[in-house]
Amino acid sequence: MTVRINPSILSADFVNMQADLERIANADFVHVDVMDNHFVPNLTFGPQMVRRIQDVSPVPLDIHLMISDADRTAPEYAEIGAASVTFHAEAAENPITLARRLREIGSRAGIALKPGTPIEPYLEHLDEFDQILIMTVEPGFGGQSFMADMMPKLATLSAEAKRRGSNVWLQVDGGIAESTIAQAAEAGADTFVAGSAIYGADSPALAIDALRDLAAAHRH
Repeated sequence: MTVRINPSILSADFVNMQADLERIANADFVHVDVMDNHFVPNLTFGPQMVRRIQDVSPVPLDIHLMISDADRTAPEYAEIGAASVTFHAEAAENPITLARRLREIGSRAGIALKPGTPIEPYLEHLDEFDQILIMTVEPGFGGQSFMADMMPKLATLSAEAKRRGSNVWLQVDGGIAESTIAQAAEAGADTFVAGSAIYGADSPALAIDALRDLAAAHRH
């Protein structure tokens, strides 16, 4: 089973971004958190910065949009050429229509759910998405503690994906480290976002390998 490790550059050195991207060249994707100081109380990157990251990144971009009015703004990130664009269910009026638009442009289409958002309304629409992101922290800030009480929600999603024979990727984001990644893998995740656990290590590349090995050992 494939396991993907996507380092979050929210934990990178913004002044030396290109160098910090090169340090994670063995990752599967680079996770880019776009925050608008409206949907979440923080402000990070906009399209211009994401375009430059796209230009210099050694691995494809996995964009996580924590922004309002996703229906209007998400396609712009797909048009930049990002491999994957994930928007929040809570910020989209028409998630399925938006996901189809992202696919038309050429990106993988992902939907993210805050901890308080139930998974059940989306279970019958799994094939409309390439990735479903179960947030294991409240979105908006890096460095938060892993919410283990999200694992039943993830397990429900994983079981339904298996029942339907869906190829949707199951991503987790928030507090993922060597101490928590096994729980998420056992609950069904196959795509893992990690920030401080990677960029806080002496060798981000070795940290990526260690997380990938741990996750693979606990996938069923």
